[in-house]
Amino acid sequence: MDFGVVLQADPPSSAVVSLMRRAERNGFRYGWTFDSTVLWQEPFVLYSRVLEHTERLIVGPMVTNPSTRAPEVTASTFATLNEMYGNRTVCGIGRGDSAMRVAGRPPNTLARLGQAIGVIRDLAEGREAYVGDHRIKIPWIKDGKLPVWMAAYGPKALAMAGELADGFILQLADPFLTEWMVKAVRTAAKDAGRDPDDITICVAAPAYVGDDLDHAREQCRWFGGMVGNHVADLVARYGEHSGMVPDELTEYIASREGYDYAHHGRSGNPDAGFVSDAVIDRFCLLGPAAAHIDKLRQLEALGVDQFALYAMHDAKESTIDAYGAEILPAFAD
Repeated sequence: MDFGVVLQADPPSSAVVSLMRRAERNGFRYGWTFDSTVLWQEPFVLYSRVLEHTERLIVGPMVTNPSTRAPEVTASTFATLNEMYGNRTVCGIGRGDSAMRVAGRPPNTLARLGQAIGVIRDLAEGREAYVGDHRIKIPWIKDGKLPVWMAAYGPKALAMAGELADGFILQLADPFLTEWMVKAVRTAAKDAGRDPDDITICVAAPAYVGDDLDHAREQCRWFGGMVGNHVADLVARYGEHSGMVPDELTEYIASREGYDYAHHGRSGNPDAGFVSDAVIDRFCLLGPAAAHIDKLRQLEALGVDQFALYAMHDAKESTIDAYGAEILPAFAD
């Protein structure tokens, strides 16, 4: 299993670079950031700095979207980084929850997202692609490589990930839901004539190493609030107890009242009070290192190829170090 670290692009940018370097020293292979251009600093500027100050780390957004960044701009940006630093990027992409809503627009349609996946990958790897009705090619790209991983929860999005994407990003670490969603992605891949094993499965969730579970839960409760935004969209689309989405995902938002993006992805988020301790325990990895290893073993058995650790709490450095010292060695080949 590979490991990644996910950070917000908060100032000072030097702190983000330092944490990414720390992650690489501890054996992490991927460095991810959020991508909401109003809420945080510009991630692609940070990626250049991170790549310059690391040797092997692969970087990318978790996740970008096809509207705040036009697909041809996204492709050219990734290709430039790859030319400079040697194909060390990955494009995580989704409908654009915070990035679009903070800018006063709804998230992208699945149709727009699906089209963008192929356009970004083709252009970034030096092939021609249609942008609207116009066929273009970026002429200077040589030997470019850009895997595109799609974030998804609902049945139509999961099917699209299986049909089109190089990887699937699931932003929660509940084994039951992971099994259900991975199966949906792989079934869609097989139905599309693809080898399901060619799709990289990435689970992303907060991890907090320590013995004080009450404190860890409070530091990570924000995550249930963030996931609740996507779940609310699913309930609005499919209804409650529809059978289209597991009740284990949708029931927990029954008392959700609203969401202020000013607190997005931050511990202490006042809009996450509806998230129970049980949900935090299901969605996150908390407790001593042995508990993390046990849950990661469950996820690995379900086909998860990478665990991406959200380090958005008061123990970023110690958790990254604990993973490097005690947890990553348990999964070394």
